[in-house]
Amino acid sequence: MTRTIAAAAMAAILAAPSVFAQAPSATENRAGSQGPGTRSELGAQGRTGTGGQTGTGGQTGSRTQTGTANSTIPGGVLGQTGNQGQVLGQAGVQGRGTAGTGGVNDSLFAAAAAVGGMTEVMISQLGVQKATDPELKRFSQQMIEEHTRMNAELMSMARQKGIALPRTLDYRADFCAQSLAGLSGEKFDKCYAKAQLILHMDSVATFEAEAERGLDPDVKSMASKALTHIKQHLKEIKPIAMRYEKEEHQSQSGIGNATERPVR
Repeated sequence: MTRTIAAAAMAAILAAPSVFAQAPSATENRAGSQGPGTRSELGAQGRTGTGGQTGTGGQTGSRTQTGTANSTIPGGVLGQTGNQGQVLGQAGVQGRGTAGTGGVNDSLFAAAAAVGGMTEVMISQLGVQKATDPELKRFSQQMIEEHTRMNAELMSMARQKGIALPRTLDYRADFCAQSLAGLSGEKFDKCYAKAQLILHMDSVATFEAEAERGLDPDVKSMASKALTHIKQHLKEIKPIAMRYEKEEHQSQSGIGNATERPVR
């Protein structure tokens, strides 16, 4: 579900100049060209058998990549030692679900939520610094405060459960931040609003999956609680992003003028 929603949102955004242009993926195998530093990842995948039976997933693969995903963690909210190899290496221990429904892996959810939370804080810091729209500036400060709190709760839960969390952002988040940092004025506001919309659509799908099909009751409960706030964030940013989309469409179509834009 997460991949489908994120992919659909991405297709819509790429039609206009966007911060989510094609960027090197953190899951691609590459060497040398990205600079120093290596990361190893271990992944595992559960398989669902026939007749409604769900297996436990025994496959474990490994891959090594070379890159420079060395982004500073916003606010130090995820100070726990860990790397993506440790995080993804925990995948093989889970995977059971009820008949007809596969359970989601709590460790992979925590890793995805951690990266999403770090990205949100970092992007929102740019919003506070560069947004000219008062609504976006207010929203950005709210996101820093609320996602910093949720990141801290996630870190505390991960410690209790022995789950290693990633300490760096993925390439997509790095590219998004770098692209936004190079914009200013209304161009920044428009692209920033779109970025926040996509980030929260992706987060809602991720947290919904854990809240509905998580295996650890504590992690599942935490996801359900956070989901309420993330849905509210999405509800707030969507009309702002759609307003910029409408203005761009009118501008390209020659419809309306500057006096018809909402007063900010």
